[in-house]
Amino acid sequence: MANKDTTDPVRMEKIVSLCKRRGFIFQSAELYGGLNGCWDYGPLGAELKRNLKDYWWRKTVQERDDVLGMDGSILTHQDVLKASGHVGGFSDPMVDCKTCKGRFRADNLENLECGQKPSCKPGDHKNCELTEPRAFDLMLSTKLGALASDNDPKAVAYLRPETAQSIFVQYKNVLDSNRIKLPFGIAQIGKSFRNEINPRNYTFRSREFEQMEIEFFCRPEDGMRLTEEWLQTRLDFYGEIGVPREKLHILDVPDGERAHYSKKTYDIEYEFPFGIQELEGVAYRTDYDIGKHQGASGKNLEYFDEETKERFIPHVVEPSAGCDRTVLAVICEAFDEEEITNEKGKSETRTVMRFVPRMAPIKVGIFPLLKKNEEQVRICKEIQKSLQPWMTVFYDDGGAVGRRYRRQDEVGTPFCVTVDFDTLGENGDDTKGTVTIRHRDSMEQERLPVEALLPWLLERIR
Repeated sequence: MANKDTTDPVRMEKIVSLCKRRGFIFQSAELYGGLNGCWDYGPLGAELKRNLKDYWWRKTVQERDDVLGMDGSILTHQDVLKASGHVGGFSDPMVDCKTCKGRFRADNLENLECGQKPSCKPGDHKNCELTEPRAFDLMLSTKLGALASDNDPKAVAYLRPETAQSIFVQYKNVLDSNRIKLPFGIAQIGKSFRNEINPRNYTFRSREFEQMEIEFFCRPEDGMRLTEEWLQTRLDFYGEIGVPREKLHILDVPDGERAHYSKKTYDIEYEFPFGIQELEGVAYRTDYDIGKHQGASGKNLEYFDEETKERFIPHVVEPSAGCDRTVLAVICEAFDEEEITNEKGKSETRTVMRFVPRMAPIKVGIFPLLKKNEEQVRICKEIQKSLQPWMTVFYDDGGAVGRRYRRQDEVGTPFCVTVDFDTLGENGDDTKGTVTIRHRDSMEQERLPVEALLPWLLERIR
């Protein structure tokens, strides 16, 4: 078992630097000093995140007969969150330092830095004095309506702290409007908001984040079995996006540490450079949520089994993954540096992002060997146009081909296609109409007819 406290800050600094330099992730509002706990995804980060969400949706909804999708609103009725227990009960313990005026999460002081002396944790410096812990509300609220009074409690709405509650309150509508029976799930990808006391570890803990969540409704007697099945399903998924099983750890959350509504919870954790941290939770929430909303709303949310004529409140198994955390795990796992010998015989360090092809932001780089050769450029543009409806490609004719390869290695492009003189038939008819395909990881090359490119690539990037 890996040590949870083992960290590699140097590696993490390199990853953060690459993410900014190559347009994966930027600090939100950096121009004005930055908005703490918020991040913007640049062109490559947006593609990577979209690839992750698309693949999650495909595996979770599209390829399953028992899961439907929805997209709930971010603004949430306060009564929804009162029933769920969030209003008045969703908080973290906070302390203030009377010396440096810093605010810290009281249950995580060992991982934070003192404002007086960063090598100390808050409260350890001789000049520091911490207040007693007090509850800090994690939810962000707003007022709805142009005429809403500041003192009108009915005008208050919240930015949702999780996507789950919108699924629970729409469960009956989904059930009644679709021909589906238990067990079935409702899946959602969407933004959530928590006013974290100490956002930290890059994009891992943020105030605005995205979740990929399933609420799987079932009969009470099937809850524990389905929890185990979903755990394995989710572990398989991480392997398919490039996070190997040996880097994942399963925490069976013990009694007394689980959420009060949970009968069983597994945390799927990953070995980040800043320590082993949670990627996803798989929780058996029993009938807690539907029961709470039925009681608070006064509406009947029971499931009616037409075969057995039973009426009961369904139980729920919830696989809930952090989208931004998963993107960060994929980036951390892909980052690599290796010593190679270049075409001049000199040793150099190659930085390469080893994304699995289905996750790579750019699937193919397309190069003419010589940008001044009009025929090579024409063929490259034709290849680019033929591939663009199917995948993200990048045309590059700047500098030596070796440098172009290095640029694509650094952003994780798995394949590069080069149009050269062999393509034009200048070195014989045997290679006319073929192109060179260079593999990112092995740096090996092979030739392929232009007309075979699309099916060859589609087979490898799905």
